[in-house]
Amino acid sequence: MIGRKDFCASGQILMTDLSCLAYVLEEWTVVDYLKKYLFHMVIVSLTMSAILVFFIVPLTILFFIYLTNILLLIYQRNGEVKADPLSDVWDSARKTIASFWDIYARIWHGYELHGVENLPEGPGILVYYHGAIPVDYLYFLSRLFLWKKRLCLSVADHFVFRLPGLKLLLEVTGVMPGTREECLTALKNGHLVSISPGGVREALFSDESYQLMWGNRKGFAQVALDAKVPIIPMYTQNVREGYRMFKERRFFRQLYESTRLPFTPPYGGLPVKFRTYIGEPIPYDPNITTEELAEKKMKGGPYGKKDLLW
Repeated sequence: MIGRKDFCASGQILMTDLSCLAYVLEEWTVVDYLKKYLFHMVIVSLTMSAILVFFIVPLTILFFIYLTNILLLIYQRNGEVKADPLSDVWDSARKTIASFWDIYARIWHGYELHGVENLPEGPGILVYYHGAIPVDYLYFLSRLFLWKKRLCLSVADHFVFRLPGLKLLLEVTGVMPGTREECLTALKNGHLVSISPGGVREALFSDESYQLMWGNRKGFAQVALDAKVPIIPMYTQNVREGYRMFKERRFFRQLYESTRLPFTPPYGGLPVKFRTYIGEPIPYDPNITTEELAEKKMKGGPYGKKDLLW
């Protein structure tokens, strides 16, 4: 009696015989290997897919930011633009950039901006809550420029200026380290100046409770008093639901406090609705102290439980 091995090897059957094909596959050691480790391969694949989904939107935003800087460099070279980055010469480039981010904001987050009428015509300090990724603030800057053709200068953490390849973008959009002298000069020139007192610490270690992490930071209040300008609060609803940070761990907290660098990566990017609310300004009052002004905390308002307007 001819066994299956001899039968297949004899060549007496057609190549389409499924039984012989199955036998060959059984004899193939790779198939045994795959059968043995298939479960592990599936788990690894699912894990990698989950990681990709968690981080793909933040990475996409980072990619678009660098792409924006490249487009500005092309605009500068082709137009041989040598003017001051804050001058009106750059307005056409700013409009193009703002239009792109506004379209992205509308499509991905259905972005809405409320309370623009609360912004003063002259200088003022805009104070806002810092989400895990301040993309909501980027949306605000874009829409403000499109609606009012107005540039709001932004105080950023020092680590932002260490990032390679973003110098021109930071200059054209008015991002500055934010020393007291720089802020006073910008306010004297009639600009809006924005600052998040919580900064990177708030981005990394605040959570869905929207806990403010201002600490003892009172510099913004002192600058407002020195410049005799109002303070305007701003908050974006659902910013923490859209982008998140991993829960605080002592190691990462100590690492940040010692280096002042954000080692914890953000994740998420869910297409939740973003609504930015600009509150009523706190007018300049010569009779109020820096401590009293800085101690004014954000509280619930008419826009819902997580509204942080004064």
